[in-house]
Amino acid sequence: MGEFIEVEVDFSKCTGIEACGGCVRVCPVNIFDKEGDRPSIIEENEDECTLCDLCKQACSPAAISIHKRYEER
Repeated sequence: MGEFIEVEVDFSKCTGIEACGGCVRVCPVNIFDKEGDRPSIIEENEDECTLCDLCKQACSPAAISIHKRYEER
């Protein structure tokens, strides 16, 4: 989990990298790891998120959420 941003993938909705994989393809800062069947978050990259929402737009099953942790403080 990042200090400022938390990106989550809801695996009950995610159809996997092969069926979709949009998040992995569009993320400009490489937050998503494409190892395995489903995307996972590379935690050391998480705070690099620019909040562009490209991953959310590319995710057809709407399995991605982004939380601004700094707003929770």
